[in-house]
Amino acid sequence: MAMAVAQHRESSSGSNINKHLDNGKYVRYTAEQVEALERVYAECPKPSSLRRQQLIRECPILSNIEPKQIKVWFQNRRCRDKQKTEASRLQTVNRKLNAMNKLLMEENDRLQKQVSQLVNENGYMKQQLHTVNASTNDASCDSVVTTPPHSLKDANNPAGLLSIAEGTLKEFLSKATGTAVDWVQMPGMKPGPDSVGIFAISQSCSGVAARACGLVSLEPTKIAEILKDWPSWFRDCRNLEVFTMFRAGNGGTIELIYTQMFAPTTLAPARDFWTLRYTTTLENGSLVVCERSLSGSGAGPNAAAAAQFVRAEMLPSGYLIRSCEGGGSIVHIVDHLNLEAWSVPEVLRPLYESSKVVAQKMTIAALHYIRQIAQETSGEVVYGPGRQPAVLRTFSQRLSRGFNDAINGFNDDGWSIMNCDGAEDVIIAINSNKSLNSPPNAVNALPLLGGVLCAKASMLIQNVSPAVLVRFLREHRSEWADFNVDAYSAVSLKAGSYAYPGMRPTRFTGSQIIMPLGHTIEHEELLEVVRLEGHSFAEDNAFLSRDIHLLQLCSGIDENAVGGCSELLFAPINEMFPDDAPLLPSGFRVIPLDTKSSDTQDSLATNRTLDLTSSLEPGPATNHIAVDAPSCPNIRSVLTIAFQFPFDSNLEDNVANMAHQYVRSVISSVQRIAIAISPSGLIPAVGPKQSPSSPEALTLAHWICRSYSYHLGAELLRPEPAVGDSLLKNLWQHQDAILCCSLKSLPVMIFANQAGLDMLETTLMALQDITLDKIFDETGRNSLCSDFAKLMQEGLAYLPAGICMSTMGRHVSYEQAVAWKVLEADESTVHCLAFSFVNWSFV
Repeated sequence: MAMAVAQHRESSSGSNINKHLDNGKYVRYTAEQVEALERVYAECPKPSSLRRQQLIRECPILSNIEPKQIKVWFQNRRCRDKQKTEASRLQTVNRKLNAMNKLLMEENDRLQKQVSQLVNENGYMKQQLHTVNASTNDASCDSVVTTPPHSLKDANNPAGLLSIAEGTLKEFLSKATGTAVDWVQMPGMKPGPDSVGIFAISQSCSGVAARACGLVSLEPTKIAEILKDWPSWFRDCRNLEVFTMFRAGNGGTIELIYTQMFAPTTLAPARDFWTLRYTTTLENGSLVVCERSLSGSGAGPNAAAAAQFVRAEMLPSGYLIRSCEGGGSIVHIVDHLNLEAWSVPEVLRPLYESSKVVAQKMTIAALHYIRQIAQETSGEVVYGPGRQPAVLRTFSQRLSRGFNDAINGFNDDGWSIMNCDGAEDVIIAINSNKSLNSPPNAVNALPLLGGVLCAKASMLIQNVSPAVLVRFLREHRSEWADFNVDAYSAVSLKAGSYAYPGMRPTRFTGSQIIMPLGHTIEHEELLEVVRLEGHSFAEDNAFLSRDIHLLQLCSGIDENAVGGCSELLFAPINEMFPDDAPLLPSGFRVIPLDTKSSDTQDSLATNRTLDLTSSLEPGPATNHIAVDAPSCPNIRSVLTIAFQFPFDSNLEDNVANMAHQYVRSVISSVQRIAIAISPSGLIPAVGPKQSPSSPEALTLAHWICRSYSYHLGAELLRPEPAVGDSLLKNLWQHQDAILCCSLKSLPVMIFANQAGLDMLETTLMALQDITLDKIFDETGRNSLCSDFAKLMQEGLAYLPAGICMSTMGRHVSYEQAVAWKVLEADESTVHCLAFSFVNWSFV
């Protein structure tokens, strides 16, 4: 036993590298033989390599060694390499765990201080309450001591700026590592061995604040350099300009900075900041970058440009970066803002009053970005087709920035409003100075003879997850996109090719191929190339491929992701796809709002429409609707759509009309999709009817079909056994447009199948806003009035061929319309009127 231990120790020592165990005996090699074996192993480490055998045969010094012994030497050498690799990996993991343990201990100390502070404040409040109660009648209690508000010192001289900087540093450190802010753990972000870091949001403080700390495998100076460059990682940052910079007496740096931010929607103005940024090193070697707003609202490079922004306030914020033993850094990030929520519509205020939104868009995004750079630097991230990570990252940033430029339409970029009616939901903006979005000095930049036109809109959608909606839009492009419009945008990549008037119709085969290019380490963003397959309708070009390639950025499609929104952005590219390819991004952005908890009536009214019930009017009927809380979460989101089109100067009006109609069509399709994929669904599984005045969808379908058979003596649907909700599905998919309206003094639509919605060019959500008289032209209304008495007396009326009007103002022709009374279960009470439009088509 002792001999075995001795042999093990001897074989493990570095001095016996020329000894190898073979069948219980040590084989000794000369230094020359070991050197030759090392050369062979370095060139061919794989054991099955034919090249290795050739090198061994070509080396005379190895000829007197048995092949079996050489094989054993290589096996032992490979085992030592594996042991070294594993030992190195374990050392790296151990260093990271030690650093994370240190970080957790610091966080625990901070929480203990916070608990002690809360206990002291609680005791003080109890004492004050006791004193007030004991001296209620004491006149001395009438005097109130007030603390003057904090005012910024004179910022017109370096001494005043240094004083402001030192105060900012002190306040920032009290937030980053102290108890100045009542931090609470961010929902859904539990710390643990696999977590990215520790994330917290403010519970009760002025403005909105978020905090993050984590371990990053980069040096402090590199991290500070990255984080200070906001436009490189913060997608909402439009511009950051350093007005002046000077050295502070303690070796630090003070900068005066003007920053412009993009607005995420078309419904609110953008924000800007006028701040002081202080970079310094603490006594313990930690690097600090802290920043806060300065007084004065008129600061900025251009007063006219600043007029499009609302001045927001940055309270002391910044980064605390401390190096770790063995490499890497511990980073503390604090973002504390006052975004002036009063200046936005009430429906959007949750976006500007939520610390969670700030954490998602800024704090967590910053930590994720520097971790992404760290892994790319270390070679842990591998991308496809030969693209460098920096190039792919640049494409993602260009897509996002181009989309933000289109949404905001700043005047200093050359944008102007072409058409914006107060009652119109689609805004048409034009930029005659803009070329296709290309990097500076790009070889492939394409100047446009006319410019770029953008059609954009924002709207509220409900009861659908943003991630689910964007994922559906990505995977089912044919449900909302027009291939010919995509083809027009793609053709414009060829200089001078504006084929709108003579654009040949192209058939989309329905096939789209998604080719991934890369993704972030958290899989929150996906960069990919999409190929749409199409063929010409013309016989002479029937076999000519008209494929379209799109560069696409998809983010927030994972419902468990921590991103602040879900996006689908895309731009046509050519097949060569150079690194400086011109881009003209379009797409969708869905931003979730805080869930409404108190507006129950609105929730019920929404679900009544989605469930296809026949409630005649909102109000008391909502009390009879069975609502399952888990299936109707009442999620509210803001959907922003923007599509950009290049145009020639003589085709401006044509392209504007095309863009307006196309975006309206996309809006209608997306609304229909949102309803279809909502938790309640288009055809929900409902229970028995709750009240005769408010039947559920399945009950209404039975009433419609039974009344049709009763009055006409024929079946509306094919005779099939009614299993579950199959009858409702068949009614929904019926080729004729079937509509139902209430029996009120002003009849309104309460139900429509898919064909009916398509004919009216509307959605279920907007159906109740349509009255019966709006869908008929003058001739149709006269015909209906003349047959109305017969309809109410006999329960049936045939209307001759005529013309209807869609909600988009388009004419719809039909060969015949049948109207009948829908009777309830007792076959005596008339619930509503139903109409079936046969062989309808757009004129």
